Amino acid sequence: MPEHRHESPRQDGRIEPIADWEHLRFRNDDAPPRQGPPLWRARRTWRWGALIVLALLILLTVFRQPLANLFWPDTRIQQLLDQGNAALRADRLTAPDGTGARQYFEAAQALDGDRAEARDGLARVARAALEQAGRATDRDDFAAAHAALALANELQVPRAEAAALSERLRKREAADAGIESLLRQAQAAQAAGRLDGDPAAALPLFQRVLALQPNRIEALEAREDILSDLLQQAGTVMARGDLVAGGRLIARVRDYDGGHVDLPAAQAGLARAVDERLRRADTDLRRRRLDRAAEGYRQVQTVSGEDARARQGIERVAAALAESARRQAGDYHFEQAETDLAQARELSPQSPVVREASQYLERVRASHANLPSSVPPRERQRRMTILLAEMAQAEARGDWMTPPGESAYDKLRAVQALAPDDPRVRRAASRVLVAAQACFEEEWRGNRVRRAQSCLSAWQTIRPGDPALVEARRRMAQKWIAVGDERLGAGDVAFAAQALDEARGIDARAPGLSDFAERVRLARQAQR
Repeated sequence: MPEHRHESPRQDGRIEPIADWEHLRFRNDDAPPRQGPPLWRARRTWRWGALIVLALLILLTVFRQPLANLFWPDTRIQQLLDQGNAALRADRLTAPDGTGARQYFEAAQALDGDRAEARDGLARVARAALEQAGRATDRDDFAAAHAALALANELQVPRAEAAALSERLRKREAADAGIESLLRQAQAAQAAGRLDGDPAAALPLFQRVLALQPNRIEALEAREDILSDLLQQAGTVMARGDLVAGGRLIARVRDYDGGHVDLPAAQAGLARAVDERLRRADTDLRRRRLDRAAEGYRQVQTVSGEDARARQGIERVAAALAESARRQAGDYHFEQAETDLAQARELSPQSPVVREASQYLERVRASHANLPSSVPPRERQRRMTILLAEMAQAEARGDWMTPPGESAYDKLRAVQALAPDDPRVRRAASRVLVAAQACFEEEWRGNRVRRAQSCLSAWQTIRPGDPALVEARRRMAQKWIAVGDERLGAGDVAFAAQALDEARGIDARAPGLSDFAERVRLARQAQR
């Protein structure tokens, strides 16, 4: 109802109420009464709120320390310092599980490098380690003394103090070990000719004496004589051709005394023997004595480690074995082909040449398996005629090397499996050979290295012993080197490494290969 009404008479005698109609409100007795939210909804809201609060409390309890470390790092540093001091008081200077005084102070220093308390704590650990070493020396616990002295030196205890304690420890060990007894044992082993090879031999015993008394004249002179004898033995066995045994003897002398007066001459003799062995291995390879060549290159690798010349020689032997496997497979001598391929894989498992020879062997084996055990001559002639006609059609289309299965080259391989010595097949092989050579030259000039290599592989398959293949393989390897070097300059190290592998597999002695391999190695190191 309006708060106030004004009434005004009208001419007809009626009285009209005057009011603000916009503020009038009318009650609807039929409308349902207004109510609050349902009770079940209120209860569910209360439960979710309680769960959220509980989860927050759990998170705060579990992650209280990490959060404190994050927002108040000084608290964490102080905690580490306190733990370090406690470990130092307990004489627990270092521990593999990180609970030693050293580890706590180093952790604090890592969080704040300018924290003086951490540096001071490490200095106190060093001093305590030196004191521990002294006490262990006094009670003849030499292992503990050495460990504590090593810790003190790692933490940069004053050098003079460490040296004095080290000398005291050495003398104490010498007195306890019975140097005179050790010396007599060593001299007896020397007289019996047991110079090296076990802990009771002369050299190891003399080394123990010198470790305790570095200036003991008898031990120094005896060791010098024994090492001279070993170097003479090395020269003798190398003269007999046992490069590996000679190299091992020289390495033993170098381990005992790298400054031995006769060692430079012995090492020079070893280098000459290595060169001579490489020359003999190269000769064996040229004369197709592949087993002897491989053995020679392996001996050099055993003595000299990763020798580039030996590695390249092994790659060449593997390539020669792969070529032999191709020839054996072409004559259906599958067992011998498998033997050659197994040796090639052992020498160079990643060689592309070996991989191609293996694929060729499988193709020839499958083609041979598809032939009946005895094909009648008339049926053989019929099949040959069909294949030669299909080959002629491929030649007319210009499909010499591609597409796979329909090229003249693939038809040739199929007809060769039927009658490799047939005059028509030989003439067809000559035509495809000329096409393969032309294909190689064209793709090589166009820098299409993979297609050029496919044509080269076809050339090798058709005429494995062609003398022109030597120069072609060298050019193919150099093309891989050139393309790989260009990509290496553009930052494509992965492709350069692949190009290096391809070049090695084709011709391991290609000019520029060693330099390119070194550049690839350096680029790989820079990526790590």
